[in-house]
Amino acid sequence: MSFNVALSGIAAAQTDLDTTSNNIANVNTVGFKESRAEFDSVYANSLFSNSATKVGDGTSVAAVAQQFHQGSLKFTDNPLDLAITGSGFFATASDIGDKDLSYTRAGTFKLNDENFIVDNSGNYLQAFPVNEDGTSASVSLSTTQPIQLPETAGTPEATSTVEIGLNLPAGDDTLSVSAFDPDDPDTYNNATSVTIYDSLGEARTMNTYYVKPEDTSGQWIAYMTIDDIPVDPVDTTGTYTKSDGTTGTTDYTFTNDEGITSTQSGVVLSFDSSGGYTGDDSFVFQELGQNGAGVLKEGTDGTQQITLAFDDPTQYASSFEVTSLDQDGLTVGRLTGVEIGNDGLVKASYSNGTSEPLARVAMVRFRNEQGLAQTGSSWSASQSSGDPIAGEGGEGSFGLINSAALEQSNVDLTTELVDLISAQRNFQANSRSLEISNELQQTILQIR
Repeated sequence: MSFNVALSGIAAAQTDLDTTSNNIANVNTVGFKESRAEFDSVYANSLFSNSATKVGDGTSVAAVAQQFHQGSLKFTDNPLDLAITGSGFFATASDIGDKDLSYTRAGTFKLNDENFIVDNSGNYLQAFPVNEDGTSASVSLSTTQPIQLPETAGTPEATSTVEIGLNLPAGDDTLSVSAFDPDDPDTYNNATSVTIYDSLGEARTMNTYYVKPEDTSGQWIAYMTIDDIPVDPVDTTGTYTKSDGTTGTTDYTFTNDEGITSTQSGVVLSFDSSGGYTGDDSFVFQELGQNGAGVLKEGTDGTQQITLAFDDPTQYASSFEVTSLDQDGLTVGRLTGVEIGNDGLVKASYSNGTSEPLARVAMVRFRNEQGLAQTGSSWSASQSSGDPIAGEGGEGSFGLINSAALEQSNVDLTTELVDLISAQRNFQANSRSLEISNELQQTILQIR
């Protein structure tokens, strides 16, 4: 009997040594959770034995239980490095469309050759689909999918409105409208310039020229050109009011590249005696295609029109000043960065100044984490762990997701070294017990 007791102690001590050694070996493994060997005493009794004098039958390893307490965070410069503060796991799949998921706390993610976010083993990080406003379209594991970062922001947006806020100097000299020439700065008082975009995302330069006409008080004329081609307004009379109450035309004559002489009209900006604006808030200009101003060539949307909107312009006795100048078009954007929020929302940033929500990193928890089955650097669900429960980072009992951070191993090296000594002493003591039992057996065998 004493042999069996000593042997059970040696086996248990060996398991304790193996467990402690494994913890020490993984002290620098990202997302690793330490294990603890848990023992039970072995005690066998029968109906006809004397329990008062019964000696135990040794020990056995009841479980090697992993401890899922939080590891410390190490911050990095890689936004795809993810760490969970609190409870929960990341979900990964070995193939696209595979629903046999594994679960991990190791957030060392990166991009593969197809721009999917994967871990070091090539498993795809799973995420919930999102709506355009970034809200989750579903929080069911059955709807999760890999995260793929697009290279472009999609279809460019043609400019439709240019908004300008400015002050036109009340003391500026008046000029002859008929003498206006965009190429001659002496024929206009001031000018503004802004980049706009056609339907293909190509940048074009829009200039607006301001002329203070003769024989007027409180009125200005604005002319528009795009890529140096004059663009006419629509739905406007093309006249301004002179000081004597008569009208004057805003038209001027120009010659295009083909040598054809044409006229262009301007829009009238009117101000009261206090310098406040009293004219129309916006003006629509003609189509930019070949059937209109001829700015855009074939292949673009020739029906594109620009609305020139004035944001509270003034005519004060101060210098010319542009207070705001905005347009609503976008060119094609290239991917410049990725942001992942505490709630797991993945947003892509592009060179055209836009950002787009792509997906939300799926979080999973279990009722019994220690029931999970270890599969290499990750875990899989088992009957003991219960079914996976999906959710979003920061919601309910789910922890927060930290971008550009990694969760370190939760192994305390000092404690493990002390445990290693203890397990070694335990092994030695049980070995000594086995040796003494052997000596006693030898003594009995030598009795004559």
